[in-house]
Amino acid sequence: MKIYTEYISIPTKGNNDIIDITDHILKVLRNSKIKDGILTIFVVGSTVGLTTIEYEPGLKKDFPEIMEKIAPRDRIYHHDNTWQDGNGYAHIRSSLIGTSLSVPVDDGRAEFGTWQQPVLIDFDNRPRERKIIFKIIGE
Repeated sequence: MKIYTEYISIPTKGNNDIIDITDHILKVLRNSKIKDGILTIFVVGSTVGLTTIEYEPGLKKDFPEIMEKIAPRDRIYHHDNTWQDGNGYAHIRSSLIGTSLSVPVDDGRAEFGTWQQPVLIDFDNRPRERKIIFKIIGE
């Protein structure tokens, strides 16, 4: 059994910036030389999320619109009263979406569906540098 870890940083624009990370995953899988196993992807932070979507223009608009209905920016959050940073909504969104993905690896490929692209979504109210940790366990 082998364990491979790789770290990357991705600059984001904040404000629901949706970034397809498929190419990063392909590179990590090539670097690892692991053919069968599990890939865990984790993004560090409490105002960012990882999920899968069909990465196309319509959903790139729909997703932020739905997030605005679930955790609107213009609502008063207790978090904002504590820290005065105005990003309570971003913490809620991150908690709902989550900050990690586990993906089966078969024959050196991540087993995503045809219309299923892994994305990082930065919910914060400012640009950030986001650290992603990839860990693959397998053979």
